[in-house]
Amino acid sequence: MHGAQPVNAIAPRRTSLIRAALALVVIACGLSLRWYGFPLGLPAFVVKYGGSLLWATMVFLLIGVLLPRLTRRQLAAIAMAIAIVVECSRLVHTPWLDAFRLTTAGALLLGRIFSPWNLVAYAVGIAFGVWLDRLVGWIKAR
Repeated sequence: MHGAQPVNAIAPRRTSLIRAALALVVIACGLSLRWYGFPLGLPAFVVKYGGSLLWATMVFLLIGVLLPRLTRRQLAAIAMAIAIVVECSRLVHTPWLDAFRLTTAGALLLGRIFSPWNLVAYAVGIAFGVWLDRLVGWIKAR
């Protein structure tokens, strides 16, 4: 069968699509938590660190979309490295960066204030992403 693509070439594409769909659901949950968490009476701890947890889950899933052939462990390591860099970037203050952080996109993507507790929330969020990815893989295999 000259020119036919191997069946296993479809698997990474399918994995990427599933991860992209999961990432969209996580984004919707994160935005809902940020917009409606306080009006619903959720504690500030849940809104703040729940948002950080979901942000890290989203990062893990989006890296999985871009690099579907990597192992979950590799994806988690990359996601944690990105989370650490983003959190530490909050210690850097330049006029253009601070101006971006004041926008909605800047606050959602980069945050505003450094907190070592965010690193804990990110680690939990990445672990949650690994669990979700494993669960979907298990369901897909059945």
